[in-house]
Amino acid sequence: MNEIEMEEKSVEGVRFTMGKSEKLRHRTLVEGLFSKGETLYEYPLRLTWRIMDVEEMESSFRTGLPPRLGRLQMMITVPKKKLRHAVDRVLMRRRIREAYRLNRIPLLHSVLDRDNIYLELAFIYLHKDESDYFTIEKKMKRLLSKLEDKLKNIVG
Repeated sequence: MNEIEMEEKSVEGVRFTMGKSEKLRHRTLVEGLFSKGETLYEYPLRLTWRIMDVEEMESSFRTGLPPRLGRLQMMITVPKKKLRHAVDRVLMRRRIREAYRLNRIPLLHSVLDRDNIYLELAFIYLHKDESDYFTIEKKMKRLLSKLEDKLKNIVG
């Protein structure tokens, strides 16, 4: 991204940082996401997602909700079967994370505008070769817009 684009993004007054609270890292939530979640495809990415209300989220933990648990959480998976070398998997994970970080703001606002819902996302890379950033970003935008449309229909 060049300096002009960076300035335009910062002028909007929105912070594009991703904190620890936005990472999906609790085992019970990840298992529930993959067992009960819905799926969207935009090759080379697959998005598995799940909406939870506060009661469902609290029942996932023995001691109640952990502090600073984000309402929108995500994780990225790049299978070893597809990309054998760790450096390639890390590169693809970084590209996916960057594309998500820069394009998640409308989705984040739509989740925060609705009370008492949590949204979990898992991005899985499906291609056997590396993809460039622009391809990943284009597919990420399509996936996130599809997800926003589904959320509008479900949660209303």
